[in-house]
Amino acid sequence: MPRDARQQARDRLSALAPAPGDDATPARRLEQDASLVGRLMAAAGEQNVQGRKPGPSPEDVGAALSLFDDMREQLDRLETHVVIEARRRGMDWRQIAALQGLNSSQAASQRYQRLMTRLEEIRQGVR
Repeated sequence: MPRDARQQARDRLSALAPAPGDDATPARRLEQDASLVGRLMAAAGEQNVQGRKPGPSPEDVGAALSLFDDMREQLDRLETHVVIEARRRGMDWRQIAALQGLNSSQAASQRYQRLMTRLEEIRQGVR
């Protein structure tokens, strides 16, 4: 998906009703964790540019690394829910594929199936 199309998507979604104040939603946790990782990287970048010492410690970097499994799972859940909503609203796999930057309806369907399998494995403790 071209950069302009992504920005249009962000603008469109920003115009929706404000999110509920529930900080426990998967999307809110994902947003907070991504923000924390971004802050770590900004602090590391400042250290490199300004030559400052201490910067992020190895423990800080380790804390950021520990967030990625949960972030990946939450992102997979969100994508799955959005695909389900797209299908519920009458979108076909070809439309979904185009919006995901995939080349075919089969690719979109297979991606959805992989996400569902991965989430089920996580639920069962296999992953």
